[in-house]
Amino acid sequence: MTHEDWLARWREGRTGWHQSEVTPLLRQHWAALQLPAKARVLVPLCGKTLDLRWLADRGLDVLGVELSALAVQQFFAEHGLAPVRRAGPHGVHYSAGRIEIIVADILDVDAKVLSGCTAVYDRAALIALPPVQRRRYARAVYGRLPPGTRGLLIALEYAQERMDGPPFAVHEPEVRQLLEPDWDVALALRRGTTGPGKAGPGVAFSAAAYTLERR
Repeated sequence: MTHEDWLARWREGRTGWHQSEVTPLLRQHWAALQLPAKARVLVPLCGKTLDLRWLADRGLDVLGVELSALAVQQFFAEHGLAPVRRAGPHGVHYSAGRIEIIVADILDVDAKVLSGCTAVYDRAALIALPPVQRRRYARAVYGRLPPGTRGLLIALEYAQERMDGPPFAVHEPEVRQLLEPDWDVALALRRGTTGPGKAGPGVAFSAAAYTLERR
């Protein structure tokens, strides 16, 4: 998917991946990370997910990165927040309370910005990228987070030949190949789940949640 494809989906409201509730696997597994109060959490390709507000409400500082300015503006408007807007070297920053979102390509955000994060929450970034882009993404994001960073990664598993992504299938061997040995990767849960609306009949889906820690 190109940048223009992504932006067009937001303009046209073709955002079937957006959830109207906080991600259940986030509620269930975030506490296991045992993060200190006011930890800064990176949420790549965040869209307007309700998970941002859920994390902030738990006393965490949240840094989202999203390509679509429309998605970011909708997030703040839908939560009744009036963000302060400023230009930065990599994109426009919107900030309100504990939540800051940069309108930018996550691959363009430099190591200095990421170095301030001690946690990462990835529900919709890795699985949004085709195979040829996932390794670059892992290097640019996970490869530049500081040692000791903890995270929660949620991946979707299905037979890729049965449906075109996104979301793409990312199975456990690939997760480990992308992140190990720099990260300790532990499978917290794998369970059946419903797939996106475009899925045809007979396609079985599983969601897998991984807890992560940077060595």
